[in-house]
Amino acid sequence: MTQFSLTDDQIAVRDMALAFAADNLAPHALEWDEKKHFPVDVMREAASLGMAAIYTRDDVGGSGMTRLDAALIFEALATGCPAVSAYLSIHNMAAWMIDRYGNEEQRQRYIPRLATMELIASYCLTEPGSGSDAAALKTRAVRDGDHYIVNGVKQFISGAGTSDIYVTMVRTGEEGASGISTLVIEKDMPGVSFGAQEKKMGWNAQPTAAVIFEDVRVPVANRLSDEGQGFKIAMSGLDGGRINIGACSLGGAQAALDKALAYTGDRKAFGKRIADFQALQFKLADMATELECARTFLWRAASALDAKALDATKLCAMAKRMATDVGFQVANDALQLHGGYGYLADYGVEKIVRDLRVHQILEGTNEIMRLIVARDLVGRGNR
Repeated sequence: MTQFSLTDDQIAVRDMALAFAADNLAPHALEWDEKKHFPVDVMREAASLGMAAIYTRDDVGGSGMTRLDAALIFEALATGCPAVSAYLSIHNMAAWMIDRYGNEEQRQRYIPRLATMELIASYCLTEPGSGSDAAALKTRAVRDGDHYIVNGVKQFISGAGTSDIYVTMVRTGEEGASGISTLVIEKDMPGVSFGAQEKKMGWNAQPTAAVIFEDVRVPVANRLSDEGQGFKIAMSGLDGGRINIGACSLGGAQAALDKALAYTGDRKAFGKRIADFQALQFKLADMATELECARTFLWRAASALDAKALDATKLCAMAKRMATDVGFQVANDALQLHGGYGYLADYGVEKIVRDLRVHQILEGTNEIMRLIVARDLVGRGNR
Protein backbone atom coordinates (compact mmCIF):
# COMPACT_ATOMS: atom_id res chain seq x y z
CA MET A 1 0.00 0.00 0.00
CA THR A 2 1.35 3.42 -0.96
CA GLN A 3 1.11 4.82 2.56
CA PHE A 4 3.64 2.26 3.78
CA SER A 5 5.92 1.66 0.79
CA LEU A 6 6.99 3.36 -2.41
CA THR A 7 7.13 2.02 -5.94
CA ASP A 8 10.39 1.84 -7.83
CA ASP A 9 9.31 4.86 -9.88
CA GLN A 10 8.56 6.89 -6.76
CA ILE A 11 11.91 5.97 -5.24
CA ALA A 12 13.62 7.07 -8.46
CA VAL A 13 11.77 10.41 -8.43
CA ARG A 14 12.65 11.00 -4.80
CA ASP A 15 16.29 10.09 -5.35
CA MET A 16 16.49 12.44 -8.33
CA ALA A 17 15.19 15.29 -6.18
CA LEU A 18 17.56 14.38 -3.33
CA ALA A 19 20.51 14.46 -5.71
CA PHE A 20 19.41 17.82 -7.11
CA ALA A 21 19.09 19.22 -3.58
CA ALA A 22 22.52 17.93 -2.58
CA ASP A 23 24.24 19.24 -5.70
CA ASN A 24 22.38 22.47 -6.42
CA LEU A 25 20.70 23.71 -3.23
CA ALA A 26 22.56 22.65 -0.11
CA PRO A 27 25.98 24.07 -1.12
CA HIS A 28 24.47 27.55 -1.58
CA ALA A 29 21.66 27.64 0.99
CA LEU A 30 23.52 29.59 3.68
CA GLU A 31 24.77 32.17 1.18
CA TRP A 32 21.31 32.63 -0.34
CA ASP A 33 19.89 33.11 3.15
CA GLU A 34 22.53 35.64 4.13
CA LYS A 35 22.32 37.64 0.89
CA LYS A 36 18.56 37.25 0.50
CA HIS A 37 19.12 35.86 -2.99
CA PHE A 38 16.22 34.34 -4.95
CA PRO A 39 17.81 31.58 -7.09
CA VAL A 40 15.51 31.68 -10.10
CA ASP A 41 18.19 30.19 -12.37
CA VAL A 42 18.54 27.15 -10.12
CA MET A 43 14.77 26.71 -9.92
CA ARG A 44 14.64 26.71 -13.71
CA GLU A 45 17.12 23.83 -13.62
CA ALA A 46 14.66 22.02 -11.35
CA ALA A 47 11.92 22.85 -13.84
CA SER A 48 13.91 21.17 -16.61
CA LEU A 49 13.63 17.97 -14.53
CA GLY A 50 9.84 18.28 -14.30
CA MET A 51 9.62 19.85 -10.85
CA ALA A 52 7.75 23.07 -11.71
CA ALA A 53 4.44 21.57 -12.85
CA ILE A 54 4.50 18.25 -11.03
CA TYR A 55 0.80 17.46 -10.83
CA THR A 56 -0.49 19.40 -13.82
CA ARG A 57 -1.52 17.48 -16.91
CA ASP A 58 1.10 16.45 -19.42
CA ASP A 59 -0.81 17.58 -22.53
CA VAL A 60 0.35 21.15 -21.79
CA GLY A 61 3.82 20.34 -20.54
CA GLY A 62 3.12 19.28 -16.97
CA SER A 63 4.65 16.18 -15.41
CA GLY A 64 1.28 14.48 -14.79
CA MET A 65 2.38 13.01 -11.46
CA THR A 66 0.48 12.50 -8.22
CA ARG A 67 0.23 14.51 -5.01
CA LEU A 68 2.22 11.77 -3.29
CA ASP A 69 4.95 12.14 -5.92
CA ALA A 70 4.95 15.88 -5.24
CA ALA A 71 5.25 15.33 -1.49
CA LEU A 72 8.30 13.13 -2.07
CA ILE A 73 9.88 15.77 -4.31
CA PHE A 74 9.27 18.72 -1.97
CA GLU A 75 10.56 16.81 1.04
CA ALA A 76 13.69 15.86 -0.88
CA LEU A 77 14.29 19.41 -2.16
CA ALA A 78 13.82 20.81 1.35
CA THR A 79 16.78 18.78 2.60
CA GLY A 80 18.83 21.24 0.55
CA CYS A 81 16.87 24.43 1.29
CA PRO A 82 13.35 24.57 2.75
CA ALA A 83 12.79 28.12 1.50
CA VAL A 84 13.48 27.26 -2.13
CA SER A 85 11.47 24.04 -1.94
CA ALA A 86 8.56 25.93 -0.39
CA TYR A 87 8.58 28.51 -3.17
CA LEU A 88 8.55 25.76 -5.80
CA SER A 89 5.56 24.27 -3.98
CA ILE A 90 3.69 27.59 -4.25
CA HIS A 91 4.54 27.87 -7.95
CA ASN A 92 3.25 24.33 -8.47
CA MET A 93 0.04 25.13 -6.60
CA ALA A 94 -0.64 28.16 -8.80
CA ALA A 95 0.10 26.19 -11.96
CA TRP A 96 -2.28 23.43 -10.85
CA MET A 97 -5.07 25.92 -10.19
CA ILE A 98 -4.83 27.21 -13.77
CA ASP A 99 -4.66 23.66 -15.11
CA ARG A 100 -7.59 22.47 -12.99
CA TYR A 101 -9.94 25.44 -13.28
CA GLY A 102 -8.79 27.23 -16.42
CA ASN A 103 -10.33 26.75 -19.84
CA GLU A 104 -8.34 25.28 -22.70
CA GLU A 105 -7.12 28.64 -23.95
CA GLN A 106 -5.86 29.57 -20.49
CA ARG A 107 -4.14 26.23 -20.03
CA GLN A 108 -2.38 26.50 -23.39
CA ARG A 109 -1.40 30.10 -22.74
CA TYR A 110 0.14 29.65 -19.30
CA ILE A 111 1.00 26.08 -18.35
CA PRO A 112 3.77 25.33 -20.89
CA ARG A 113 5.69 28.43 -19.76
CA LEU A 114 4.98 27.73 -16.09
CA ALA A 115 6.28 24.19 -16.52
CA THR A 116 9.65 25.53 -17.68
CA MET A 117 9.51 28.48 -15.27
CA GLU A 118 9.84 30.89 -18.15
CA LEU A 119 6.91 32.31 -16.20
CA ILE A 120 6.99 32.27 -12.41
CA ALA A 121 3.73 32.22 -10.46
CA SER A 122 2.51 33.48 -7.10
CA TYR A 123 -0.69 32.84 -5.15
CA CYS A 124 -2.56 35.89 -3.82
CA LEU A 125 -5.17 35.32 -1.14
CA THR A 126 -4.05 36.96 2.14
CA GLU A 127 -4.70 40.66 2.72
CA PRO A 128 -3.63 43.10 5.44
CA GLY A 129 -7.03 42.76 7.10
CA SER A 130 -7.90 39.16 6.25
CA GLY A 131 -5.53 36.33 7.09
CA SER A 132 -7.25 33.35 8.66
CA ASP A 133 -10.65 34.88 7.78
CA ALA A 134 -9.94 34.58 4.08
CA ALA A 135 -13.59 34.98 3.05
CA ALA A 136 -13.47 38.57 4.36
CA LEU A 137 -11.07 39.72 1.63
CA LYS A 138 -11.66 43.22 0.26
CA THR A 139 -9.76 43.39 -3.05
CA ARG A 140 -12.51 44.37 -5.46
CA ALA A 141 -12.93 43.58 -9.16
CA VAL A 142 -15.67 45.58 -10.88
CA ARG A 143 -16.87 44.45 -14.31
CA ASP A 144 -16.36 46.98 -17.11
CA GLY A 145 -17.28 45.40 -20.43
CA ASP A 146 -14.66 42.80 -21.30
CA HIS A 147 -12.46 43.75 -18.34
CA TYR A 148 -12.47 43.92 -14.57
CA ILE A 149 -11.13 46.98 -12.78
CA VAL A 150 -9.18 45.64 -9.79
CA ASN A 151 -8.29 47.61 -6.66
CA GLY A 152 -6.82 46.27 -3.42
CA VAL A 153 -3.75 44.95 -1.65
CA LYS A 154 -2.50 41.44 -1.07
CA GLN A 155 -0.09 40.84 1.80
CA PHE A 156 2.76 38.36 2.50
CA ILE A 157 2.97 37.22 -1.13
CA SER A 158 5.88 34.92 -1.90
CA GLY A 159 7.62 35.92 -5.11
CA ALA A 160 6.05 39.38 -5.16
CA GLY A 161 7.95 41.67 -7.50
CA THR A 162 9.70 38.82 -9.29
CA SER A 163 6.83 36.54 -10.27
CA ASP A 164 5.28 37.07 -13.67
CA ILE A 165 1.71 36.05 -12.87
CA TYR A 166 -0.44 36.26 -9.75
CA VAL A 167 -3.36 33.89 -9.24
CA THR A 168 -5.51 36.32 -7.28
CA MET A 169 -8.71 36.02 -5.26
CA VAL A 170 -10.92 39.09 -5.73
CA ARG A 171 -14.39 40.16 -4.72
CA THR A 172 -16.77 40.37 -7.67
CA GLY A 173 -19.98 40.04 -5.68
CA GLU A 174 -21.47 40.35 -2.23
CA GLU A 175 -19.66 39.88 1.09
CA GLY A 176 -18.66 36.39 2.08
CA ALA A 177 -17.25 33.37 0.28
CA SER A 178 -19.87 33.32 -2.48
CA GLY A 179 -18.78 36.74 -3.77
CA ILE A 180 -15.18 35.75 -4.53
CA SER A 181 -13.72 35.00 -7.96
CA THR A 182 -10.24 34.14 -9.26
CA LEU A 183 -8.24 36.19 -11.77
CA VAL A 184 -4.85 35.57 -13.33
CA ILE A 185 -3.17 38.97 -13.13
CA GLU A 186 0.09 39.64 -14.98
CA LYS A 187 2.99 41.62 -13.55
CA ASP A 188 3.21 44.06 -16.46
CA MET A 189 -0.46 45.09 -16.39
CA PRO A 190 -0.66 48.84 -15.72
CA GLY A 191 -1.52 49.55 -12.09
CA VAL A 192 0.26 46.53 -10.60
CA SER A 193 2.97 47.50 -8.10
CA PHE A 194 4.73 46.01 -5.09
CA GLY A 195 5.50 47.01 -1.53
CA ALA A 196 8.92 46.94 0.09
CA GLN A 197 10.49 43.56 0.65
CA GLU A 198 9.59 42.25 4.10
CA LYS A 199 12.34 41.67 6.66
CA LYS A 200 11.72 38.14 7.88
CA MET A 201 12.89 35.64 10.47
CA GLY A 202 13.48 33.03 7.76
CA TRP A 203 12.62 32.18 4.17
CA ASN A 204 15.22 34.72 3.08
CA ALA A 205 15.92 32.87 -0.17
CA GLN A 206 12.58 34.00 -1.55
CA PRO A 207 11.11 37.51 -1.74
CA THR A 208 7.98 38.44 0.21
CA ALA A 209 6.06 41.66 -0.28
CA ALA A 210 2.64 43.20 -0.75
CA VAL A 211 1.06 43.20 -4.22
CA ILE A 212 -0.86 46.42 -4.90
CA PHE A 213 -3.61 46.78 -7.50
CA GLU A 214 -4.66 50.28 -8.52
CA ASP A 215 -7.30 50.43 -11.27
CA VAL A 216 -5.76 47.39 -12.97
CA ARG A 217 -7.66 46.39 -16.09
CA VAL A 218 -7.75 42.60 -16.21
CA PRO A 219 -9.48 40.87 -19.13
CA VAL A 220 -12.53 38.81 -18.21
CA ALA A 221 -10.76 36.12 -20.26
CA ASN A 222 -8.29 35.87 -17.36
CA ARG A 223 -10.94 34.68 -14.90
CA LEU A 224 -10.68 31.06 -13.82
CA SER A 225 -14.06 29.30 -13.89
CA ASP A 226 -17.27 31.24 -13.16
CA GLU A 227 -17.81 34.25 -10.97
CA GLY A 228 -18.35 33.25 -7.37
CA GLN A 229 -16.16 30.14 -7.57
CA GLY A 230 -13.02 31.81 -6.27
CA PHE A 231 -13.25 30.71 -2.64
CA LYS A 232 -13.77 27.10 -3.69
CA ILE A 233 -10.76 27.38 -6.01
CA ALA A 234 -8.63 28.93 -3.27
CA MET A 235 -9.49 26.26 -0.73
CA SER A 236 -8.95 23.38 -3.14
CA GLY A 237 -5.53 24.82 -3.93
CA LEU A 238 -4.76 24.98 -0.23
CA ASP A 239 -5.52 21.29 0.32
CA GLY A 240 -2.55 20.44 -1.87
CA GLY A 241 -0.56 23.38 -0.59
CA ARG A 242 -0.86 22.04 2.94
CA ILE A 243 0.53 18.68 1.89
CA ASN A 244 3.36 20.46 0.08
CA ILE A 245 4.36 22.67 2.99
CA GLY A 246 4.16 19.74 5.37
CA ALA A 247 6.54 17.87 3.10
CA CYS A 248 8.92 20.83 3.11
CA SER A 249 8.90 20.72 6.92
CA LEU A 250 9.77 17.03 6.90
CA GLY A 251 12.67 17.61 4.52
CA GLY A 252 14.11 20.43 6.56
CA ALA A 253 13.72 18.45 9.77
CA GLN A 254 15.37 15.39 8.22
CA ALA A 255 18.35 17.52 7.23
CA ALA A 256 18.55 18.88 10.77
CA LEU A 257 18.36 15.38 12.24
CA ASP A 258 21.11 14.20 9.90
CA LYS A 259 23.29 17.11 11.04
CA ALA A 260 22.59 16.22 14.69
CA LEU A 261 23.52 12.59 14.09
CA ALA A 262 26.81 13.62 12.50
CA TYR A 263 27.58 16.15 15.22
CA THR A 264 26.80 13.88 18.17
CA GLY A 265 28.86 11.15 16.56
CA ASP A 266 31.92 13.40 16.36
CA ARG A 267 31.62 15.60 19.45
CA LYS A 268 33.21 14.26 22.64
CA ALA A 269 32.48 15.15 26.25
CA PHE A 270 33.58 13.52 29.47
CA GLY A 271 35.84 11.18 27.53
CA LYS A 272 33.35 9.73 25.05
CA ARG A 273 31.15 10.63 22.09
CA ILE A 274 28.03 12.44 23.18
CA ALA A 275 26.08 10.02 20.94
CA ASP A 276 27.04 7.32 23.46
CA PHE A 277 25.09 8.99 26.25
CA GLN A 278 21.78 7.19 26.65
CA ALA A 279 19.80 10.38 27.24
CA LEU A 280 20.89 11.75 23.86
CA GLN A 281 20.26 8.40 22.18
CA PHE A 282 16.68 8.50 23.47
CA LYS A 283 16.26 12.05 22.16
CA LEU A 284 17.54 11.04 18.71
CA ALA A 285 15.26 8.01 18.72
CA ASP A 286 12.23 10.14 19.56
CA MET A 287 13.08 12.66 16.87
CA ALA A 288 13.39 9.95 14.21
CA THR A 289 10.19 8.22 15.36
CA GLU A 290 8.08 11.37 15.35
CA LEU A 291 9.44 12.35 11.95
CA GLU A 292 8.58 8.95 10.50
CA CYS A 293 5.07 9.06 11.97
CA ALA A 294 4.45 12.48 10.45
CA ARG A 295 5.85 11.33 7.10
CA THR A 296 3.63 8.24 7.02
CA PHE A 297 0.54 10.27 7.81
CA LEU A 298 1.42 12.89 5.21
CA TRP A 299 1.61 10.13 2.60
CA ARG A 300 -1.81 8.93 3.75
CA ALA A 301 -3.28 12.41 3.27
CA ALA A 302 -1.60 12.87 -0.11
CA SER A 303 -3.02 9.53 -1.25
CA ALA A 304 -6.49 10.60 -0.10
CA LEU A 305 -6.17 13.81 -2.11
CA ASP A 306 -5.13 11.82 -5.18
CA ALA A 307 -8.13 9.53 -4.70
CA LYS A 308 -10.48 12.54 -4.24
CA ALA A 309 -11.62 10.98 -0.95
CA LEU A 310 -14.48 12.70 0.86
CA ASP A 311 -12.29 13.24 3.93
CA ALA A 312 -9.29 14.58 1.99
CA THR A 313 -9.64 18.17 3.26
CA LYS A 314 -9.71 17.00 6.87
CA LEU A 315 -6.75 14.67 6.35
CA CYS A 316 -4.74 17.42 4.62
CA ALA A 317 -5.39 19.72 7.58
CA MET A 318 -4.38 17.00 10.03
CA ALA A 319 -1.21 16.21 8.09
CA LYS A 320 -0.22 19.85 7.70
CA ARG A 321 -0.60 20.49 11.42
CA MET A 322 1.29 17.36 12.40
CA ALA A 323 4.11 17.65 9.85
CA THR A 324 4.82 21.33 10.49
CA ASP A 325 4.68 21.00 14.27
CA VAL A 326 6.86 17.90 14.28
CA GLY A 327 9.23 19.34 11.68
CA PHE A 328 9.84 22.49 13.69
CA GLN A 329 10.27 20.57 16.95
CA VAL A 330 12.74 18.11 15.45
CA ALA A 331 14.77 20.96 13.95
CA ASN A 332 14.72 22.84 17.26
CA ASP A 333 15.84 19.70 19.11
CA ALA A 334 18.64 19.26 16.58
CA LEU A 335 19.81 22.79 17.35
CA GLN A 336 19.77 21.96 21.07
CA LEU A 337 21.86 18.82 20.49
CA HIS A 338 24.51 21.00 18.84
CA GLY A 339 24.76 23.11 21.99
CA GLY A 340 26.25 26.55 21.39
CA TYR A 341 27.39 25.56 17.92
CA GLY A 342 23.77 25.07 16.89
CA TYR A 343 23.20 28.78 17.41
CA LEU A 344 25.93 29.66 14.92
CA ALA A 345 25.04 30.19 11.27
CA ASP A 346 27.97 28.10 10.01
CA TYR A 347 26.36 24.83 11.07
CA GLY A 348 23.16 25.46 9.11
CA VAL A 349 20.76 24.23 11.80
CA GLU A 350 19.57 27.65 12.97
CA LYS A 351 18.63 28.49 9.36
CA ILE A 352 16.46 25.40 9.18
CA VAL A 353 14.76 26.35 12.47
CA ARG A 354 14.08 29.86 11.15
CA ASP A 355 12.79 28.58 7.82
CA LEU A 356 10.47 25.96 9.32
CA ARG A 357 8.88 28.25 11.90
CA VAL A 358 6.69 30.00 9.34
CA HIS A 359 5.30 26.68 8.09
CA GLN A 360 3.15 26.55 11.23
CA ILE A 361 1.52 29.82 10.10
CA LEU A 362 1.14 29.80 6.32
CA GLU A 363 -1.27 27.79 4.17
CA GLY A 364 -3.62 28.25 7.13
CA THR A 365 -2.31 28.50 10.69
CA ASN A 366 -2.16 25.30 12.69
CA GLU A 367 -4.96 26.67 14.85
CA ILE A 368 -7.12 26.86 11.72
CA MET A 369 -6.10 23.28 10.89
CA ARG A 370 -7.48 22.22 14.26
CA LEU A 371 -10.66 24.17 13.55
CA ILE A 372 -11.14 22.37 10.22
CA VAL A 373 -10.74 19.00 11.92
CA ALA A 374 -12.99 19.94 14.84
CA ARG A 375 -15.76 21.16 12.55
CA ASP A 376 -15.66 17.88 10.68
CA LEU A 377 -15.89 15.93 13.93
CA VAL A 378 -18.69 18.03 15.38
CA GLY A 379 -20.56 18.05 12.08
CA ARG A 380 -20.33 14.28 11.83
CA GLY A 381 -21.83 14.00 15.29
CA ASN A 382 -24.84 16.02 14.12
CA ARG A 383 -25.46 13.91 11.04
